[in-house]
Parts: sequence; C-alpha cells; structure tokens
Amino acid sequence: MLKKKIDYGVYLVTDSTPAILGDKDLTGVVEAALRGGVTVVQYRDKHSDRETAVETARALHRVTKRYGVPLLVNDRVDVAMEVGCEGVHIGQEDISYQEARKMLGPDKIIGVTASSIQEAVKACEAGADYLGLGTVYATPTKKDTKSIIGTAGIRAILLGLSAAGHGSVPAVCIGGINGSNAASVLIESSAAPEKSLDGIAVVSALVAAEDPAAAARDLLAKVVTGRIPNAIKAVAATTPLSHNMTNLVVQNFAANVALAVGASPIMANYAEEAADLAKLGGSLVINMGTVTPEGLKNHVQALQAYNAAGGPVVLDPVGAGATSIRRNAVKTLLSSGRFTVIKGNEREIQTVYGASVAQRGVDSASSLTVPQRASLARSLARRTGAVVLLTGKTDVVSDGVRTLRVDNGHELLGRVTGTGCTLGTAVSAMTAAFRGDPLIATVAGMVLFEVAAERAAVRDDVRGPGTFVPAFIDELSAVRRETAEGDVAWLGKAKIEALEVEEEGE
Repeated sequence: MLKKKIDYGVYLVTDSTPAILGDKDLTGVVEAALRGGVTVVQYRDKHSDRETAVETARALHRVTKRYGVPLLVNDRVDVAMEVGCEGVHIGQEDISYQEARKMLGPDKIIGVTASSIQEAVKACEAGADYLGLGTVYATPTKKDTKSIIGTAGIRAILLGLSAAGHGSVPAVCIGGINGSNAASVLIESSAAPEKSLDGIAVVSALVAAEDPAAAARDLLAKVVTGRIPNAIKAVAATTPLSHNMTNLVVQNFAANVALAVGASPIMANYAEEAADLAKLGGSLVINMGTVTPEGLKNHVQALQAYNAAGGPVVLDPVGAGATSIRRNAVKTLLSSGRFTVIKGNEREIQTVYGASVAQRGVDSASSLTVPQRASLARSLARRTGAVVLLTGKTDVVSDGVRTLRVDNGHELLGRVTGTGCTLGTAVSAMTAAFRGDPLIATVAGMVLFEVAAERAAVRDDVRGPGTFVPAFIDELSAVRRETAEGDVAWLGKAKIEALEVEEEGE
C-alpha cells in the first residue's frame, strides 16, 4: 500500500516546557500554527507520564486531523499506537527502526534522526519514510546533541544520500532555525539538482511565538523562497521539453523564453505528435489564444496523452470569458483530463471557476481584493486539484492548502503582447523538471520571470516596450545562469508572502 504523499515544508516539533511554551495551551498553539501553514506536527514530550502523554496526543490529533496534517509522536511508539496517529519519529538512541515498524505495521510513517552520512544511509536502507537531519545550529531546546553540523554538514549528508541512491527520501533539518534564517538554511544546504531539503523543522520559532499563526505564515513564505533555486537548477540540469500548443502571435517569443530559462521548446499544435512527445519527460502548455474546433480537438488529445504519460500540463485559458465558444472550450478541457497548473488573470480564473463574467479581449481588469482573489484561487485549486496561478499586479498562487502572494513584476510586461502566455512557458519548464512540488515549481517560474522583468526594465538600453523584450530575455537567461552557478543574490528581490484564507462559511 502506498502512503499518502506528505508535505514536510513547515514541520513543527512541540515543546511543553515552561521555558518555551510559557503559560500557553499547547493545543491552542498547535492549532494556530496549523492555521498559518504548518504541514507536519511532531508531539515531543520526554517527561510526562504515559497517561498525560496519551491525553495530550489525542487532543493534538483531533486538531491535526481537521487540517489534514499528520501527527507524529517522538520516540513513544506505545503512545502513537494507542492514539492511532499517523506515525512516529525516532532518534539514534531510541527504539530501533525495525522494532518500531514491527509494532506499527507497514502503513504508518516512521522518521529517523541522522547527524552523519552513515546514520542517514543506514536509516534509508532500513526503510525510513523521511529523515530529520541536524543539529544545524546550537539550540536550547535540545541539550543532547552529539554535534553541531551546520549547513555544510547537512549538504554533505544530502550528497551522500544521493550518491547512495536514496535521493528520493524526504529530508528536513532541525536546530536553531527561525524566520530570519530559514530561507538561507535551505539554500546553503541544497545539493540540488542531486538532492535538496524538503523542509525545515522548528520548535521555539513557533511554540514560543507571540502569534504562532503569523510566525507559521512567515516560515512558509521563507521555505517557498528557499526552495526556488532548486527548481531553477533542476531545469538547468535537465533541459526539459516545453511543448507549447499556443497561438501564432507568441510562438517565437515563447520558444525564446523556454530557451532562456533552460528548457527545450517545441511549438507543436498537431496532437498526433503528443503521445511521442509526452514520453520525453517534458511538460505541455495548452494556450487558448486561438480557439477553433480542430484546435480544441488537438488540445483534448494532447492533454490525455500527457495525462497518460504522467507529464505536467499547464492550462492558459486566454480570454476564457470573452465568448460562449471560449467558455464552452474551457468546460470541454476541464472535463477531458487533469491539469497541473491553471494560469490566468482574474476574469479568466473566474470563468474557469464557473462564474459568468463579461470579458473584452484578453485584457484583465481587477475588481476583487487580494483576500477575495486568494479565496478564488484556493477554491479553484481544491475543485480541480491543480495549482492555480491568478496573475495581476499582485499575483496569487494556491494549491488548495498553501496560498501565497507575489508582488514582483513590472508594468512593461503589460505593454508587450504575449508576456502572460510566455509566463506559462516558464512555469511549464519548472513543473517538468521539479515534479515533487508543483506549487514550488510554479512560484519559481513566476518569480524568475518577474524579477528578470524588473532587472530588464532598469537597464540603460531599455527605452520602452520594443527594447524591453530582448533585454528581458537576456535577464531571464542571466538569472537562470547565476542560479545554476550558485549565485542567488537576485532572490533577495523576491516579494513572497503566505496568506491566511478564511474557510468557506467562516
């Protein structure tokens, strides 16, 4: 039986000691942190008696289940078994992996702490579902650390895992991590494209926070930011195919953007080629800029070919609300297969969602507030299972759980035909090469695209839209090259913020 894929991005480890928790209620702190974006909770309590530990774990599990987030118990397998939570985390001095697995059965999650390559490889060979690596920095919440290994130590372990054939095992790091260093820890530890961290584990940064929800949102944004270089490096390392079924106006521009970000473009609107192209490991962009009966038939056939091959598909419903023909085309596409990303402006996304919106051409006019746009994006993501990218002055992206805003870009992008379409091409490259997390891939493509635009716009040789386009392509290529070489200073310009979105009915 395959276990459900777990998002280890923001991993909360609890601490009930007065020095960290203070007089706050642990369950209340955990719930607030979950509301802010925590993706895994580990209940760690080495000192309470069994009855108290079981009572606390049950209370925590009631909360984590409401948010669809796994609860793991540190070391105390008997407590996890009685509560029926999703698994355990064990250290090197705790119960052995083999014994824990025998007690818990095949379907529970078992994570293992490792502070060296040898420990990490041994845990993976035993069957660990994920690794907790560290300690990164000294921390008052864990006194028994054998060694402080820093980000260089984390990176060495990740490289060792890759060399030993265990690069697919998720890994988080722990020890002194907070909002001020989370992104840099992820960047400095990365051994990408061979292997990178899947998230960070924190204790005090959330348990001791005055506002755990706000602190969790901040950490989520930092984790997303810190993982962006991994997606861009993956494209540079693999040169994935970007198969664009797009309108004639932007084909040349889209091909140049694909090359600039490190992908291999093909502009092929004839669906009979799709089955063979889908086997090459790339991604598909379906752009509705030109809608014809024959074109729609080709789109459906290509969509189904990429779905069958497991390849990512980006839908760009250009002008979706402009005519009944386009609205019906959207319905046909949505009922014909699965999309990895749906990208559009406010009115296009409203149309995809099912709203009846009058639209003129492909221009976007914003009428919703950012919270309303966030709610729309998240709702559509939950309905379709796709990452939704709602573009505008403030971009919103959501996978139905994590919802973020990005405030990069430049007005010159709106003065050139096809920039929205070619953003879909950039996103397709990222989703093709970085398949483990389509939301990270989507944000990576968007931030790369928009920061490159900002850099191009201020160049001395740019005097307007005509000179902007070649400068923009140059900067896309430059940012990609810098990132591949390990220079991510440009990422300091990224403006990413995690959003709190109210549940429907609240």
